[in-house]
Amino acid sequence: MTDEAIALLAPGIGTRAACAASGVPQATWYRRHRASPAAPRPAPVPQRDRVQPRALAAAERQAILDMLHSARFADTAPAGAWATLLDEGTYLGSVSTYYRVLREAGESRERRAQATHPAAVKPGLATTGPNQCWSWDITKLHGPAKWTYYYLYVILDIFSRYAVGWMVATRESAALAHKLIAATCTAQGITGGQLTIHADRGSSMTSKPVTFLLADLGVIQSHSRPHVPNDNPFSESQFKTLKYRPGFPPRFTSIEAARAHCQLFFPWYNEDHRHGGLGLHTAADVHYGQATAVRAGRAQVLDAAYLAHPERFVRKPPAPPKLPGTSWINPPQDKEASTQ
Repeated sequence: MTDEAIALLAPGIGTRAACAASGVPQATWYRRHRASPAAPRPAPVPQRDRVQPRALAAAERQAILDMLHSARFADTAPAGAWATLLDEGTYLGSVSTYYRVLREAGESRERRAQATHPAAVKPGLATTGPNQCWSWDITKLHGPAKWTYYYLYVILDIFSRYAVGWMVATRESAALAHKLIAATCTAQGITGGQLTIHADRGSSMTSKPVTFLLADLGVIQSHSRPHVPNDNPFSESQFKTLKYRPGFPPRFTSIEAARAHCQLFFPWYNEDHRHGGLGLHTAADVHYGQATAVRAGRAQVLDAAYLAHPERFVRKPPAPPKLPGTSWINPPQDKEASTQ
């Protein structure tokens, strides 16, 4: 058989089989038909310039930027915007994609100068549901003149992050704390032996009126260790959210202005703000048992996104963030070791 016959057979049965059938060594065939000199290899393409088949199109990336630039989401974290759109049935990309698009546009950075803090102590009272453990604290709000303050009392459910009670007053007082705690327990229907309240060691928190009230209500009292502010992380986090939110003024002109600001903030915090520790659900959904249904709706949207573009999800199909299981203040040492 001639070289022409091998050339005819090779596309159908392969070069090796064609050479074997004709009795021509395979090396001989390649040597006879080798291009000399060899064709130059194309220049390698740098990794950063290679087009990834799973990458979003330019229009899709611009759609994410336009959404994050909109007035609706201009002051919302990318994760919160992602969760809000997901609840509405819209999926533009993953949370990490949002951050990546912002980073490439030079728009991902800390808005304010941040101090470096030590790692927070993990939470130690265990709670697996709402109204099992509350955290409360008091923070100062600057008044109209220097050295004048208003005092914001906030009671927070540790499991749901729901602000179950709050009050703005002109002073820090055990009597006012007594009044707020009693009213909040009544509003939430707290029964004896159901609740633990955690606080730091401020004068109002350790006062006799508050101690006697909690004993009368059958509420267990818990306090932070001396000089350990991270023992009360949930209240501190809530205060930071309040004071870092756009529109928080450097000073309040009156106590009425402070109360009016809080009357707008706490409904947003409870019903609209997406908490990272709650699987990007709102505190109200978790506190009142609606989070499971919301998560099921998110799963349907993600399933549809996976069916439309399965090549974009490499490791596994996407799933909405998990709901909280157990919230802690100061976990036991064996739990800390197992999570490291």
